[in-house]
Amino acid sequence: MKKPPRNNFLAALAGLLLVLDFSYTQGSTDLQDVYAINVLYTNLGFPPLTGWVQSAGDPCGDNWQGVQCVGSNITEITLSNLNLGGQLGYGLQNFTSLIILDLQNNHIGDVIPFQLPPHLQRLLLSGNQFTGSLPYSLSTLTLLSDLLLGSNHLTGSIPDIFQDLTGLINLDFSVNNFSGQLPASLSALTSLSSLHLQNNQLSGTVDTLASLNLTDLNIEKNLFSGQIPPKLLTIPNFKYTGNQFNTSPASPASPASRSTPPPGSPPSSSRPGNVSSSAQDSQHNKSRKYLTNGRIAAIAVAGLLTAIVAVLVIMFFVMRKHEQKSALGKKYRGKGKKKKHEDKLSYQDVENELKNKPWTGPVTPISNAQDERSEEKAITLVPDVNIKPPPIEKYKVPANMSISSPAHKMAFKPPTSRPPIATTAYTVAALQQSTNSFGQENLIGEGSLGRVYRAELPDGKLLAIKKLDCLASMLEKDEDFLELVANISKLRHGNITELVGYCFEHGQRLLVYEYMSNGTLHEMLHLRDELSKKLSWNARVKTALGAARALEYLHEVFQPAVVHRNFTSINILLDDELNPHLSDCGLATLTSSVPDSQVPAHMLGYNAPEFAMSGAYTMKSDVYSFGVVMLELLTGRKPLDSSRPRPEQSLVRWAAPQLHDIDALSKMVDPALKGIYSAKSLSRFADIISLCVQPEPEFRPPMSEVVQALVRLMQRINSGRKRYEAASGSKSLEPPGSSLQE
Repeated sequence: MKKPPRNNFLAALAGLLLVLDFSYTQGSTDLQDVYAINVLYTNLGFPPLTGWVQSAGDPCGDNWQGVQCVGSNITEITLSNLNLGGQLGYGLQNFTSLIILDLQNNHIGDVIPFQLPPHLQRLLLSGNQFTGSLPYSLSTLTLLSDLLLGSNHLTGSIPDIFQDLTGLINLDFSVNNFSGQLPASLSALTSLSSLHLQNNQLSGTVDTLASLNLTDLNIEKNLFSGQIPPKLLTIPNFKYTGNQFNTSPASPASPASRSTPPPGSPPSSSRPGNVSSSAQDSQHNKSRKYLTNGRIAAIAVAGLLTAIVAVLVIMFFVMRKHEQKSALGKKYRGKGKKKKHEDKLSYQDVENELKNKPWTGPVTPISNAQDERSEEKAITLVPDVNIKPPPIEKYKVPANMSISSPAHKMAFKPPTSRPPIATTAYTVAALQQSTNSFGQENLIGEGSLGRVYRAELPDGKLLAIKKLDCLASMLEKDEDFLELVANISKLRHGNITELVGYCFEHGQRLLVYEYMSNGTLHEMLHLRDELSKKLSWNARVKTALGAARALEYLHEVFQPAVVHRNFTSINILLDDELNPHLSDCGLATLTSSVPDSQVPAHMLGYNAPEFAMSGAYTMKSDVYSFGVVMLELLTGRKPLDSSRPRPEQSLVRWAAPQLHDIDALSKMVDPALKGIYSAKSLSRFADIISLCVQPEPEFRPPMSEVVQALVRLMQRINSGRKRYEAASGSKSLEPPGSSLQE
């Protein structure tokens, strides 16, 4: 056979080497997994992990610490007991092949994110500092076999999310702050073997666990009550102390409780002194009959005595009432010499006056021990004697409530200090119906304060429902929640999202807001497609001005002043005409309760330096966050973006030094604007940003000055547009490019 030419062989070898070199330079890890793990590394705070880098890299090819791969896909991340901090943040849903996520025994905080790897089999997060409630997205992880979330700071009720998690084997929610009753869907966990719920505040019965085939169950130190189902007592490793179970013996009518000897006792035939089975049954039946007859007789005697006592008591009070009437008649007739108009007072007159005139003094029941002076004491019950009424201030009726109103008749209570609630109270049933029982298809957002659902009322009106699941423990008392609602309902401004209602039935805490059709500013800026094209330069300045006016109202107009504390592009909503509306106003008391070390992922890049250094948050911190949002409007970039080169990942660090450089500034502008803006307005916009993001709080301007500067800028833009329209003879929303001089 003829050999191939040597040159052809060398060419083939070179081609193979070229392919191998190309594969190496491209990396062996799927690019989506690389992006996801870069984001995770940033959210964890760049811990010292072998091989890990904050952008690009090859986790599978370079054997990053704790990372296991199958082919080019990351399938396992195991980083337990490594003293990690930070939070999980966003982006976990991009791990489409991840089946094991093990981060146990670290210091990772914030909430468990809603976005989770879709094919997880083992989610192990025990021994961290996670807060908030369980995300409903857990219900979609149908491949889960292990869900370990013990020893965290999770709160609220355990949601009813287990219907489709039939493959779950090990479930651990122990040592948290869960409350409420066990969800009914736990009974669907047919494969569950181990369940740990100890050291929580769970209540109600444990009947829903009776159908499970458990071998290990720990429900110690909760608030469970009722009877323990007999099946649970057969579990080999069952711990239930520290609850409020009814441990009284079972009803004597149960034949099983009589025929079954106590555990560990010898069989009846081997017990010492044992008599025959028939003799035992005969003796037991006789004693049972005797006890039954005796019990019936005792009940009959007790009932008779009770009836006699009741009759005597009734007779006593009838006689006493008769004596009081006689005494009152004498009293009134005795006054005839002094008051002529009382001469004709009859016994019936006295009785009628007693019935018609309300009693305002204390009533003391008359006992059998009273002597003959009881007749004189009874006279002190006459209404016209000198008895001081209670202070008017103590039981003052609110100005908006009439004396005859049903609320006043129902309960005469001292007024509380809580301000009035000027908004609508909705029922849970109504909100469930309008959100399809808070279904996934109606979920439009999720943050550190809870999830937001789109609701459509029967009349077609759209609302946004914020469900405060993660705050159940902080708003445990109805009064706390109602006070929060009352304070928020007083906020009235055209650029603040209006609170139109609330709900606090059945342990639920919900806030009902007006619905904004164009979503959030974050979506408009960072979800490219056609959305960012809607935001022209004029629209961006208008958005900044509206948001500034909202903060000015909170800081300098409303009394007492309100610090927002959560000012981001996510919380700026846009209506049909792209007018901005600031949301989450008045909720700072809730966000301030989160430990300073656990900054929500969506706040990364927005927080002022003083907050990062000392945890201090003031109105000037809001001003800094506002400056960051203005930078987003200017550049179209996110405040923190790990996908960019390292010097450009922090928006403020990258942009602030260039704000006064005209050439650099023009290169920073969002490409979506396509150069359609005024150079002077761009420069003035950058000047305002520079003042707001000053590192020292005292150098940042108050929001009233920011508003004035933006008003002047908007006026110049409008006047420039009018001049352009006059010169060109046509109407236009924007001047062409930066050639127009203002």
